[in-house]
Amino acid sequence: MKAPKRILLIVGLVLLALVGAAAAIPLFISVDDYKPRIEQAMSERIKEPVTIGKIRLSGLPIPHVVIEGITIGKSADLKVGKVTVTPELLSLFSATKVLRSVEIDSLLLTQKGLDKFPLWAGPAAKPGEAAPVKVRSVRLDDAIVKLDAADIGPFDARVRLDEGGAPAEVSLTMRDGKLKALITPDQAKGAYAISASAKAWKAPLGPPLIFDELEIRGVATLKDATFSQVMAKLYGGTANGSASLAWQKGMQVKGRFDISQLELKNVVPLVSPGTKMSGRLNAKPAFSASAPDAAQLLNVLRLETPFDVKNGVLHGIDIQKAATSFGKGGTGGETHFDQLAGHLLLDHRTYKFTQLNISSGTLAADGAVGISPNKELSGKVNAKINVAGTSAGVALNVTGTVQSPSVMPTGGTLAGAAIGTAILPGIGTGVGAKAGQMIEGLLGKKPAK
Repeated sequence: MKAPKRILLIVGLVLLALVGAAAAIPLFISVDDYKPRIEQAMSERIKEPVTIGKIRLSGLPIPHVVIEGITIGKSADLKVGKVTVTPELLSLFSATKVLRSVEIDSLLLTQKGLDKFPLWAGPAAKPGEAAPVKVRSVRLDDAIVKLDAADIGPFDARVRLDEGGAPAEVSLTMRDGKLKALITPDQAKGAYAISASAKAWKAPLGPPLIFDELEIRGVATLKDATFSQVMAKLYGGTANGSASLAWQKGMQVKGRFDISQLELKNVVPLVSPGTKMSGRLNAKPAFSASAPDAAQLLNVLRLETPFDVKNGVLHGIDIQKAATSFGKGGTGGETHFDQLAGHLLLDHRTYKFTQLNISSGTLAADGAVGISPNKELSGKVNAKINVAGTSAGVALNVTGTVQSPSVMPTGGTLAGAAIGTAILPGIGTGVGAKAGQMIEGLLGKKPAK
Protein backbone atom coordinates (compact mmCIF):
# COMPACT_ATOMS: atom_id res chain seq x y z
CA MET A 1 0.00 0.00 0.00
CA LYS A 2 2.96 2.29 0.60
CA ALA A 3 4.14 2.11 -3.01
CA PRO A 4 0.94 3.52 -4.59
CA LYS A 5 0.92 6.33 -2.03
CA ARG A 6 4.50 7.20 -2.90
CA ILE A 7 3.69 7.18 -6.61
CA LEU A 8 0.73 9.52 -6.05
CA LEU A 9 2.92 11.80 -3.95
CA ILE A 10 5.60 11.91 -6.66
CA VAL A 11 2.99 12.67 -9.38
CA GLY A 12 1.52 15.44 -7.22
CA LEU A 13 4.93 16.98 -6.66
CA VAL A 14 5.70 16.85 -10.41
CA LEU A 15 2.39 18.56 -11.25
CA LEU A 16 3.02 21.19 -8.61
CA ALA A 17 6.46 21.81 -10.06
CA LEU A 18 5.02 22.18 -13.58
CA VAL A 19 2.39 24.65 -12.41
CA GLY A 20 5.03 26.61 -10.53
CA ALA A 21 7.27 26.65 -13.60
CA ALA A 22 4.41 27.87 -15.79
CA ALA A 23 3.60 30.60 -13.30
CA ALA A 24 7.27 31.63 -13.17
CA ILE A 25 7.69 31.91 -16.96
CA PRO A 26 6.62 35.60 -17.08
CA LEU A 27 9.46 36.43 -14.64
CA PHE A 28 12.08 35.33 -17.17
CA ILE A 29 10.49 36.43 -20.48
CA SER A 30 10.03 40.08 -21.44
CA VAL A 31 7.16 40.47 -23.90
CA ASP A 32 7.22 44.26 -24.20
CA ASP A 33 9.99 43.80 -26.77
CA TYR A 34 7.34 42.29 -29.07
CA LYS A 35 5.08 45.37 -28.95
CA PRO A 36 6.53 47.11 -32.02
CA ARG A 37 6.28 43.94 -34.10
CA ILE A 38 2.68 43.29 -33.01
CA GLU A 39 1.67 46.93 -33.63
CA GLN A 40 3.25 46.84 -37.09
CA ALA A 41 1.60 43.53 -38.00
CA MET A 42 -1.83 44.77 -36.90
CA SER A 43 -1.40 48.10 -38.71
CA GLU A 44 -0.49 46.34 -41.95
CA ARG A 45 -3.43 43.99 -41.52
CA ILE A 46 -6.17 46.64 -41.08
CA LYS A 47 -4.45 49.61 -42.79
CA GLU A 48 -4.80 51.77 -39.67
CA PRO A 49 -2.31 52.91 -36.99
CA VAL A 50 -2.32 50.67 -33.90
CA THR A 51 -0.79 51.39 -30.49
CA ILE A 52 -0.50 49.08 -27.49
CA GLY A 53 0.10 50.17 -23.91
CA LYS A 54 1.34 46.99 -22.23
CA ILE A 55 1.72 43.23 -22.82
CA ARG A 56 2.22 40.65 -20.11
CA LEU A 57 2.19 36.86 -19.74
CA SER A 58 0.55 34.92 -16.94
CA GLY A 59 0.77 31.25 -16.12
CA LEU A 60 -2.18 30.93 -13.75
CA PRO A 61 -4.75 29.50 -13.74
CA ILE A 62 -3.69 28.52 -17.27
CA PRO A 63 -1.14 30.26 -19.51
CA HIS A 64 -2.54 33.39 -21.21
CA VAL A 65 -1.54 36.77 -22.61
CA VAL A 66 -2.94 40.12 -21.43
CA ILE A 67 -2.77 43.15 -23.73
CA GLU A 68 -3.74 46.51 -22.25
CA GLY A 69 -4.40 49.97 -23.70
CA ILE A 70 -5.15 49.22 -27.39
CA THR A 71 -5.98 52.16 -29.68
CA ILE A 72 -6.83 51.84 -33.38
CA GLY A 73 -7.18 54.70 -35.87
CA LYS A 74 -5.73 58.19 -36.13
CA SER A 75 -8.69 59.62 -34.20
CA ALA A 76 -8.95 56.67 -31.76
CA ASP A 77 -11.86 55.10 -33.65
CA LEU A 78 -11.54 51.98 -31.48
CA LYS A 79 -10.21 51.79 -27.93
CA VAL A 80 -9.94 48.70 -25.73
CA GLY A 81 -9.01 48.68 -22.06
CA LYS A 82 -7.82 45.06 -21.90
CA VAL A 83 -7.72 41.90 -24.03
CA THR A 84 -7.01 38.50 -22.50
CA VAL A 85 -6.00 35.75 -24.97
CA THR A 86 -5.90 32.11 -23.87
CA PRO A 87 -4.37 29.73 -26.46
CA GLU A 88 -4.56 25.96 -26.75
CA LEU A 89 -0.93 25.19 -25.97
CA LEU A 90 -0.48 22.25 -28.34
CA SER A 91 -1.72 24.35 -31.29
CA LEU A 92 1.24 26.72 -30.87
CA PHE A 93 3.38 24.11 -32.61
CA SER A 94 1.06 23.79 -35.65
CA ALA A 95 0.47 26.02 -38.70
CA THR A 96 -2.94 27.14 -37.44
CA LYS A 97 -2.90 28.59 -33.94
CA VAL A 98 -6.08 27.99 -31.90
CA LEU A 99 -7.25 30.47 -29.30
CA ARG A 100 -9.50 28.91 -26.68
CA SER A 101 -10.95 32.30 -25.75
CA VAL A 102 -10.54 36.02 -26.35
CA GLU A 103 -11.88 38.25 -23.56
CA ILE A 104 -12.32 41.96 -24.29
CA ASP A 105 -12.95 44.47 -21.50
CA SER A 106 -13.99 48.14 -21.80
CA LEU A 107 -14.40 48.56 -25.57
CA LEU A 108 -15.28 51.95 -27.07
CA LEU A 109 -16.22 52.07 -30.76
CA THR A 110 -17.02 55.38 -32.52
CA GLN A 111 -19.19 56.00 -35.58
CA LYS A 112 -16.08 56.17 -37.79
CA GLY A 113 -14.84 52.90 -36.33
CA LEU A 114 -18.20 51.26 -36.93
CA ASP A 115 -18.10 52.33 -40.59
CA LYS A 116 -14.60 50.85 -40.95
CA PHE A 117 -15.27 47.69 -38.96
CA PRO A 118 -16.26 45.48 -41.94
CA LEU A 119 -12.83 46.22 -43.47
CA TRP A 120 -11.00 45.54 -40.21
CA ALA A 121 -12.82 42.24 -39.69
CA GLY A 122 -12.21 40.97 -43.23
CA PRO A 123 -10.77 37.48 -43.83
CA ALA A 124 -7.18 37.07 -42.69
CA ALA A 125 -6.51 34.20 -45.10
CA LYS A 126 -6.85 34.01 -48.87
CA PRO A 127 -9.55 31.74 -50.35
CA GLY A 128 -8.49 28.10 -50.17
CA GLU A 129 -5.85 28.74 -47.52
CA ALA A 130 -6.12 27.68 -43.90
CA ALA A 131 -6.66 30.54 -41.46
CA PRO A 132 -3.49 31.26 -39.44
CA VAL A 133 -5.57 31.70 -36.27
CA LYS A 134 -8.82 30.10 -35.13
CA VAL A 135 -10.87 31.49 -32.27
CA ARG A 136 -13.26 29.30 -30.27
CA SER A 137 -15.10 31.99 -28.32
CA VAL A 138 -15.14 35.74 -27.76
CA ARG A 139 -16.31 37.44 -24.58
CA LEU A 140 -17.06 41.17 -24.60
CA ASP A 141 -17.73 43.09 -21.38
CA ASP A 142 -18.66 46.74 -20.82
CA ALA A 143 -18.79 47.82 -24.46
CA ILE A 144 -20.10 51.15 -25.79
CA VAL A 145 -20.79 52.16 -29.39
CA LYS A 146 -20.77 55.96 -29.76
CA LEU A 147 -22.89 56.87 -32.78
CA ASP A 148 -23.17 60.43 -34.09
CA ALA A 149 -26.76 60.66 -32.83
CA ALA A 150 -26.59 58.57 -29.63
CA ASP A 151 -24.68 56.00 -27.59
CA ILE A 152 -25.51 52.29 -27.48
CA GLY A 153 -24.50 50.53 -24.30
CA PRO A 154 -22.84 49.67 -22.08
CA PHE A 155 -23.51 46.05 -23.03
CA ASP A 156 -21.96 42.58 -22.81
CA ALA A 157 -21.72 40.07 -25.66
CA ARG A 158 -20.80 36.42 -26.03
CA VAL A 159 -19.73 34.92 -29.38
CA ARG A 160 -19.24 31.21 -30.05
CA LEU A 161 -17.49 30.41 -33.35
CA ASP A 162 -17.57 27.24 -35.45
CA GLU A 163 -14.62 25.36 -36.97
CA GLY A 164 -14.60 27.69 -39.96
CA GLY A 165 -14.33 30.77 -37.78
CA ALA A 166 -17.90 31.92 -38.44
CA PRO A 167 -20.16 32.93 -35.52
CA ALA A 168 -22.26 29.96 -34.38
CA GLU A 169 -24.13 31.96 -31.75
CA VAL A 170 -24.05 35.56 -30.56
CA SER A 171 -25.82 36.81 -27.44
CA LEU A 172 -26.03 40.45 -26.39
CA THR A 173 -27.26 41.85 -23.08
CA MET A 174 -27.49 45.44 -21.94
CA ARG A 175 -25.80 45.90 -18.59
CA ASP A 176 -29.01 47.27 -17.08
CA GLY A 177 -30.77 44.05 -18.17
CA LYS A 178 -33.45 45.90 -20.17
CA LEU A 179 -32.57 44.43 -23.58
CA LYS A 180 -31.45 40.94 -24.62
CA ALA A 181 -30.76 39.62 -28.13
CA LEU A 182 -29.74 36.27 -29.60
CA ILE A 183 -28.30 35.74 -33.10
CA THR A 184 -27.95 32.25 -34.60
CA PRO A 185 -27.11 31.02 -38.13
CA ASP A 186 -30.02 30.17 -40.41
CA GLN A 187 -28.44 27.59 -42.70
CA ALA A 188 -31.50 27.28 -44.95
CA LYS A 189 -31.45 31.00 -45.82
CA GLY A 190 -27.70 31.55 -45.57
CA ALA A 191 -28.34 34.29 -43.01
CA TYR A 192 -28.70 34.83 -39.27
CA ALA A 193 -31.89 34.55 -37.24
CA ILE A 194 -32.40 37.40 -34.78
CA SER A 195 -34.59 37.40 -31.70
CA ALA A 196 -34.67 40.24 -29.19
CA SER A 197 -36.76 41.18 -26.17
CA ALA A 198 -36.85 44.27 -24.01
CA LYS A 199 -38.64 45.68 -20.98
CA ALA A 200 -38.74 49.33 -19.84
CA TRP A 201 -36.26 50.08 -22.63
CA LYS A 202 -35.63 53.51 -24.21
CA ALA A 203 -34.85 53.66 -27.92
CA PRO A 204 -31.30 55.03 -28.49
CA LEU A 205 -32.15 56.58 -31.88
CA GLY A 206 -35.04 58.82 -32.92
CA PRO A 207 -37.60 60.07 -30.37
CA PRO A 208 -36.72 58.77 -26.88
CA LEU A 209 -39.72 56.45 -26.66
CA ILE A 210 -39.86 54.00 -23.76
CA PHE A 211 -41.12 50.49 -24.55
CA ASP A 212 -42.88 48.68 -21.72
CA GLU A 213 -42.37 45.45 -23.69
CA LEU A 214 -40.76 44.74 -27.06
CA GLU A 215 -40.38 41.51 -29.03
CA ILE A 216 -38.52 41.33 -32.37
CA ARG A 217 -38.02 38.37 -34.72
CA GLY A 218 -36.16 38.58 -38.00
CA VAL A 219 -33.38 37.48 -40.35
CA ALA A 220 -30.19 39.40 -41.18
CA THR A 221 -27.37 39.12 -43.71
CA LEU A 222 -24.21 41.18 -44.09
CA LYS A 223 -26.18 43.54 -46.37
CA ASP A 224 -29.65 43.84 -44.85
CA ALA A 225 -32.11 42.75 -42.18
CA THR A 226 -35.81 41.91 -42.30
CA PHE A 227 -37.84 41.95 -39.10
CA SER A 228 -41.03 40.07 -39.90
CA GLN A 229 -42.46 40.36 -36.39
CA VAL A 230 -42.25 43.49 -34.26
CA MET A 231 -44.60 43.57 -31.26
CA ALA A 232 -44.54 46.38 -28.72
CA LYS A 233 -46.48 47.65 -25.72
CA LEU A 234 -46.00 51.33 -24.94
CA TYR A 235 -47.91 54.25 -23.45
CA GLY A 236 -51.02 52.22 -22.79
CA GLY A 237 -51.30 50.93 -26.37
CA THR A 238 -49.79 48.41 -28.77
CA ALA A 239 -47.85 48.48 -32.05
CA ASN A 240 -47.53 45.45 -34.31
CA GLY A 241 -45.91 45.24 -37.73
CA SER A 242 -42.79 44.61 -39.75
CA ALA A 243 -39.73 46.54 -40.91
CA SER A 244 -36.60 46.09 -43.01
CA LEU A 245 -33.15 47.70 -43.17
CA ALA A 246 -30.44 47.72 -45.84
CA TRP A 247 -26.98 49.29 -45.62
CA GLN A 248 -24.93 48.13 -48.61
CA LYS A 249 -25.30 51.50 -50.38
CA GLY A 250 -26.20 54.07 -47.77
CA MET A 251 -29.11 53.30 -45.44
CA GLN A 252 -32.63 52.27 -46.43
CA VAL A 253 -35.56 51.57 -44.13
CA LYS A 254 -39.21 50.73 -44.71
CA GLY A 255 -42.06 49.17 -42.78
CA ARG A 256 -45.70 49.06 -41.82
CA PHE A 257 -47.38 49.06 -38.40
CA ASP A 258 -50.80 48.81 -36.82
CA ILE A 259 -51.04 51.14 -33.79
CA SER A 260 -53.91 50.72 -31.33
CA GLN A 261 -55.01 52.77 -28.30
CA LEU A 262 -51.75 54.70 -27.93
CA GLU A 263 -52.13 57.51 -25.36
CA LEU A 264 -50.70 60.68 -26.92
CA LYS A 265 -50.28 62.74 -23.76
CA ASN A 266 -46.69 61.62 -23.16
CA VAL A 267 -45.81 60.64 -26.73
CA VAL A 268 -46.46 63.94 -28.56
CA PRO A 269 -43.93 65.99 -26.50
CA LEU A 270 -41.24 63.41 -27.33
CA VAL A 271 -41.93 63.61 -31.07
CA SER A 272 -42.58 67.38 -31.12
CA PRO A 273 -41.16 69.17 -28.05
CA GLY A 274 -43.40 71.95 -26.79
CA THR A 275 -46.58 70.43 -28.27
CA LYS A 276 -49.39 69.21 -26.04
CA MET A 277 -52.16 66.82 -27.04
CA SER A 278 -53.99 63.93 -25.43
CA GLY A 279 -56.29 61.14 -26.59
CA ARG A 280 -56.16 57.51 -27.69
CA LEU A 281 -54.62 57.03 -31.16
CA ASN A 282 -55.39 54.34 -33.73
CA ALA A 283 -53.34 54.43 -36.95
CA LYS A 284 -51.82 52.25 -39.68
CA PRO A 285 -48.58 54.00 -40.73
CA ALA A 286 -46.49 52.89 -43.71
CA PHE A 287 -43.03 54.45 -43.94
CA SER A 288 -39.83 54.45 -45.98
CA ALA A 289 -36.56 56.39 -46.17
CA SER A 290 -33.23 56.26 -48.02
CA ALA A 291 -30.16 58.30 -47.03
CA PRO A 292 -26.35 58.17 -47.20
CA ASP A 293 -26.20 57.35 -43.47
CA ALA A 294 -28.47 56.56 -40.53
CA ALA A 295 -28.25 60.08 -39.08
CA GLN A 296 -30.09 61.53 -42.10
CA LEU A 297 -32.95 59.01 -42.27
CA LEU A 298 -35.35 61.15 -40.21
CA ASN A 299 -34.79 64.12 -42.53
CA VAL A 300 -36.01 62.17 -45.59
CA LEU A 301 -38.61 59.95 -43.93
CA ARG A 302 -41.90 59.52 -45.78
CA LEU A 303 -44.85 58.30 -43.71
CA GLU A 304 -48.52 58.00 -44.64
CA THR A 305 -51.45 56.89 -42.50
CA PRO A 306 -55.11 57.35 -41.70
CA PHE A 307 -55.61 58.16 -38.03
CA ASP A 308 -58.31 58.39 -35.42
CA VAL A 309 -57.98 59.93 -31.94
CA LYS A 310 -60.73 59.60 -29.35
CA ASN A 311 -61.51 61.50 -26.13
CA GLY A 312 -58.68 63.99 -26.32
CA VAL A 313 -57.67 67.62 -25.97
CA LEU A 314 -55.84 69.98 -28.37
CA HIS A 315 -53.86 72.40 -26.21
CA GLY A 316 -53.01 75.92 -27.35
CA ILE A 317 -56.17 76.64 -29.41
CA ASP A 318 -59.89 76.97 -28.70
CA ILE A 319 -61.71 76.43 -32.00
CA GLN A 320 -65.16 77.02 -30.55
CA LYS A 321 -64.15 80.32 -28.98
CA ALA A 322 -62.46 81.47 -32.19
CA ALA A 323 -65.60 80.60 -34.17
CA THR A 324 -67.94 82.52 -31.84
CA SER A 325 -65.78 85.56 -31.02
CA PHE A 326 -65.56 87.26 -34.40
CA GLY A 327 -62.45 89.32 -34.86
CA LYS A 328 -60.72 87.97 -31.74
CA GLY A 329 -59.54 84.44 -32.41
CA GLY A 330 -55.93 84.29 -31.24
CA THR A 331 -53.98 81.75 -29.27
CA GLY A 332 -54.43 79.88 -26.02
CA GLY A 333 -57.19 77.75 -24.66
CA GLU A 334 -58.12 74.15 -25.34
CA THR A 335 -60.27 72.20 -27.75
CA HIS A 336 -61.87 69.13 -26.20
CA PHE A 337 -63.07 66.54 -28.68
CA ASP A 338 -64.79 63.18 -28.75
CA GLN A 339 -63.13 62.24 -32.04
CA LEU A 340 -60.41 63.67 -34.27
CA ALA A 341 -59.87 61.78 -37.52
CA GLY A 342 -58.04 62.41 -40.77
CA HIS A 343 -55.11 61.49 -42.99
CA LEU A 344 -51.44 62.32 -42.40
CA LEU A 345 -48.62 62.56 -44.93
CA LEU A 346 -45.11 63.22 -43.62
CA ASP A 347 -42.50 63.87 -46.31
CA HIS A 348 -39.05 65.42 -45.70
CA ARG A 349 -40.16 66.85 -42.31
CA THR A 350 -43.27 68.47 -43.81
CA TYR A 351 -46.60 67.34 -42.31
CA LYS A 352 -49.88 67.49 -44.23
CA PHE A 353 -53.08 66.77 -42.28
CA THR A 354 -56.03 66.39 -44.65
CA GLN A 355 -59.62 65.13 -44.41
CA LEU A 356 -59.70 66.45 -40.84
CA ASN A 357 -62.91 65.92 -38.90
CA ILE A 358 -63.44 67.04 -35.31
CA SER A 359 -66.58 66.34 -33.31
CA SER A 360 -67.41 67.26 -29.73
CA GLY A 361 -70.81 68.14 -28.36
CA THR A 362 -71.90 71.41 -30.00
CA LEU A 363 -68.70 71.65 -32.10
CA ALA A 364 -68.04 70.04 -35.47
CA ALA A 365 -65.13 71.00 -37.73
CA ASP A 366 -63.35 69.87 -40.88
CA GLY A 367 -60.42 71.13 -42.92
CA ALA A 368 -56.71 70.70 -43.66
CA VAL A 369 -53.55 71.90 -41.91
CA GLY A 370 -49.88 71.79 -42.86
CA ILE A 371 -46.73 71.98 -40.72
CA SER A 372 -43.50 73.16 -42.37
CA PRO A 373 -40.05 71.79 -41.44
CA ASN A 374 -39.52 74.87 -39.22
CA LYS A 375 -42.79 74.08 -37.37
CA GLU A 376 -44.92 76.86 -38.94
CA LEU A 377 -48.65 76.20 -39.32
CA SER A 378 -50.85 76.96 -42.31
CA GLY A 379 -54.34 75.80 -43.20
CA LYS A 380 -58.07 76.34 -42.83
CA VAL A 381 -60.71 74.83 -40.57
CA ASN A 382 -64.45 75.11 -41.11
CA ALA A 383 -66.13 75.14 -37.70
CA LYS A 384 -69.84 74.56 -37.11
CA ILE A 385 -71.43 75.49 -33.80
CA ASN A 386 -74.82 74.06 -32.85
CA VAL A 387 -76.60 76.11 -30.20
CA ALA A 388 -80.32 75.76 -29.36
CA GLY A 389 -80.99 73.94 -32.62
CA THR A 390 -79.28 76.66 -34.70
CA SER A 391 -76.14 75.85 -36.71
CA ALA A 392 -73.60 78.51 -37.67
CA GLY A 393 -70.54 77.85 -39.81
CA VAL A 394 -67.32 79.86 -39.56
CA ALA A 395 -64.14 79.52 -41.65
CA LEU A 396 -60.95 79.85 -39.60
CA ASN A 397 -57.39 80.40 -40.78
CA VAL A 398 -54.76 78.41 -38.89
CA THR A 399 -51.38 80.16 -38.51
CA GLY A 400 -48.54 80.53 -36.00
CA THR A 401 -46.29 77.68 -34.94
CA VAL A 402 -46.72 74.26 -33.39
CA GLN A 403 -45.72 75.67 -30.00
CA SER A 404 -47.91 78.77 -30.40
CA PRO A 405 -50.82 78.08 -32.79
CA SER A 406 -53.34 80.76 -33.80
CA VAL A 407 -56.84 80.52 -35.27
CA MET A 408 -58.66 83.54 -36.75
CA PRO A 409 -61.83 83.92 -38.84
CA THR A 410 -61.04 84.45 -42.53
CA GLY A 411 -61.31 87.89 -44.13
CA GLY A 412 -64.60 87.09 -45.86
CA THR A 413 -66.09 85.76 -42.64
CA LEU A 414 -65.16 88.92 -40.73
CA ALA A 415 -66.53 91.20 -43.47
CA GLY A 416 -69.84 89.35 -43.65
CA ALA A 417 -70.15 89.30 -39.87
CA ALA A 418 -69.62 93.07 -39.72
CA ILE A 419 -72.28 93.73 -42.36
CA GLY A 420 -74.75 91.36 -40.70
CA THR A 421 -74.23 93.02 -37.33
CA ALA A 422 -74.84 96.48 -38.81
CA ILE A 423 -78.08 95.44 -40.54
CA LEU A 424 -79.48 93.12 -37.87
CA PRO A 425 -77.66 93.70 -34.56
CA GLY A 426 -77.27 90.50 -32.61
CA ILE A 427 -78.93 87.95 -34.89
CA GLY A 428 -77.36 89.19 -38.10
CA THR A 429 -73.75 88.38 -37.14
CA GLY A 430 -73.91 84.64 -37.91
CA VAL A 431 -75.97 85.16 -41.06
CA GLY A 432 -73.52 87.77 -42.32
CA ALA A 433 -70.57 85.48 -41.56
CA LYS A 434 -72.12 82.71 -43.63
CA ALA A 435 -72.80 85.15 -46.47
CA GLY A 436 -69.21 86.37 -46.24
CA GLN A 437 -67.90 82.79 -46.61
CA MET A 438 -70.06 82.28 -49.69
CA ILE A 439 -68.83 85.52 -51.27
CA GLU A 440 -65.22 84.65 -50.38
CA GLY A 441 -65.68 81.23 -51.93
CA LEU A 442 -67.07 82.66 -55.14
CA LEU A 443 -64.34 85.28 -55.45
CA GLY A 444 -61.70 82.72 -54.71
CA LYS A 445 -62.79 80.34 -57.47
CA LYS A 446 -61.01 80.36 -60.82
CA PRO A 447 -63.10 80.84 -63.98
CA ALA A 448 -64.17 77.53 -65.48
CA LYS A 449 -62.46 76.64 -68.71
